[in-house]
Amino acid sequence: MRPFYLSIVCLFASAFMASAQTAVVEMADPHPTPVEVWNGVKTLGFGWGSIDSRYKKDDVPSLSKAVALYGWRGERVNAQAVLVAPEAVGSFEVSASDLKSGKNVIPSSAVDRYFATYVMGEVVFQGDSVLAADRLVKAGKMAVEARTVRPVWLTVNIPRDAVPGKYKGTLTARADGKSMTIPYTIEVSKRTLPEPKDWKFHLDLWQNPYAVARYFDVPLWSEEHFAAMRPIMEYLASAGEKVITASIFQYPWNKQTEDPFESMIGKFKGMDGSWRYDYTVFDKWVEFMMSCGITEQIDCYSVLPWHLTFEYFDAAKNFSVAERMEPGSKEYEEYLLPFLTDFARHLKSKGWFEKTCIAMDERPKELLEHAYAIVHKADKDFKIEGAINYFGPEVAERMYDISFAMRPGLPIQMTHEQVADHLGRGKRVTFYTCCSPQRPNTFTDSAPAESAYLGWYAAATGYSGYLRWAYNSWVKDPCLDSRFRSWRAGDCYLVYPDGPSISSQRLIEGIQDNEKIRAIRGGLDAKKAALLDAQLQKILDVDWENSTDIEVARLMNESKALLKSLE
Repeated sequence: MRPFYLSIVCLFASAFMASAQTAVVEMADPHPTPVEVWNGVKTLGFGWGSIDSRYKKDDVPSLSKAVALYGWRGERVNAQAVLVAPEAVGSFEVSASDLKSGKNVIPSSAVDRYFATYVMGEVVFQGDSVLAADRLVKAGKMAVEARTVRPVWLTVNIPRDAVPGKYKGTLTARADGKSMTIPYTIEVSKRTLPEPKDWKFHLDLWQNPYAVARYFDVPLWSEEHFAAMRPIMEYLASAGEKVITASIFQYPWNKQTEDPFESMIGKFKGMDGSWRYDYTVFDKWVEFMMSCGITEQIDCYSVLPWHLTFEYFDAAKNFSVAERMEPGSKEYEEYLLPFLTDFARHLKSKGWFEKTCIAMDERPKELLEHAYAIVHKADKDFKIEGAINYFGPEVAERMYDISFAMRPGLPIQMTHEQVADHLGRGKRVTFYTCCSPQRPNTFTDSAPAESAYLGWYAAATGYSGYLRWAYNSWVKDPCLDSRFRSWRAGDCYLVYPDGPSISSQRLIEGIQDNEKIRAIRGGLDAKKAALLDAQLQKILDVDWENSTDIEVARLMNESKALLKSLE
C-alpha cells in the first residue's frame, strides 16, 4: 500500500496545481542547527533571499528588503523569498500583486509562486546525507514549524507583449493573520525571447513513462497514465526539450532505475520463422509526446543494450524468450536486420523517419562498428545518435547527434573547428552529465548556480545543447528522499511528481541565457564580441576542485550582467 503522505501528494500532482492546504511531509534533518541561533529571533520575518542559495530549514538566514530583476519579453525570471518563523505558524500563504509600470501592467497571474520543500539528498564528496531545499510545490496554504524557515520560489513569466520598462510589484506573506509585504522590481527589455519550441538549444532529457505509471498507480498506457504524464511532459516542452525518448528494446540500460524501461515495440517470430512487429505502444507514446509540444527528434534505444540480450515472442515455443546475441554474429544480424528494415518502413509511413535516430549509449568502439553496419544496411538514411567517450573521424562521419561526457578542466573532445563543421552539416553535438562530474551537476544538493552554468558551458564550447539521462526516473519516494541505491541523490530526476525543482528552474534559466547569446552575438562589434568571448573563456576555466559555491554563483551573476550590458 502506498504511504499516506504519497496518497496526499497524488491528489495534487497530476495537474501541478495548488490546493487550499499544501500537504508536505519532510524528513528530519540529519544535521540540525543548534537551537541557540534562534535565541535572538522573536518575531516572524519575511524578506528576499537569493536564488543561489538552498536555505537550511532550521537556520536563520540573512535577507534583503527588496530585489531587482531583469528579463526579456517571453523570459521566465526567478526570485526567492524566505519566511522566518521562530514560533509555529498554522497557516502560511503568499500572494503577488500586479506589476505596474505607469499604465502598463504585468498581471499577477504571470507570477508563479511555489513553496520550496525539503528532500533528503547527499553531501558532495562526503557520502553523508543532507536535507536540501529542492522540490517546488505550487503555493497554497501550509503550516510552518517553530524555529524553521520556509523558502518561497517566485517565477515571473514576462508576457511576450509586455511593454518595455521598469515594473514594480509586491509579494505578500500572511501567517496566522499577520501580513508582511516586500517590494520588488523587474526591468523588461525591449528584446523578445523566442518561444521554447523555437529555441535552438538542443535539450535532450530522457523521459521515463514507466516511473509515472508506478508512482501514480495507474495501468501502463491507459488514459489515466497519459493524463498523469501530461503536465510533467508539457513542463519539459516549456524547457525547450527537443527529443522523445523511446525504448525499442527491453532494458536498454539493464534495470538501473527503479522502473526499468520495457520495449515499446512487440516482436513476434512466427512458426515459419517470419517476423511481425507491433508498433501500437510506440505510436501512442510518440503521438502523445508530440501533443505535449516535443516534436523535433525521436531517439530509439538501443540496438546495443548494455546486456546485449534481445527479447521476442517465439510462436514455435509459445513463450517469450530473451536471447543474448553478440554484435557481429549471424544471430545478431538475423534478428536486427528484419526489424530495422520494417521499422524504417513504419517510420516512413508515419512521416517520422527524418526525425528518428537509432540511439546508442556509452558503448565501446568495437561494438559500435557492428551496430553502424546493421543500421545502415537496413536503411542507409537512418540517423544515429550516441553518448560516447571518445572521438575519431568515423564518429563525425557516421553519427548525426553526438554527445560527449562533460569533463571539467580537461580539453573538450572535439575542437571548436570540428564542432562547427559538424553543426554546419546540419548535425548535433551536445555534452552530458550523469553520476559524474560531481560539480557542476544537478544533484539534489548541488549549488543552484551549477544548473544555470550548463547553458553557458554549451555556449562556451559551441555545443548544440545538453543531454541528461534522467528527467523523471523517480526513486521509490521522490518527494521525500532522493537517495538511490546506485547513483548520487538527485541523479535520477530533475522534476517531482507534483512540480519542478530548483535545479530544473535554474537549468531553464541557463538555457534562456544561451538563447540570448545566440540572439545578440551576430550584432556585436569587435570590442563587445571580445568581451563576450573572454567571459565564455572564464566559464570554461572554472577550477571546480578549488572553487566555492559562492565563487561560482558570483561568476554566473557577473556573466548575466555582462550579457545585459552587451544588448
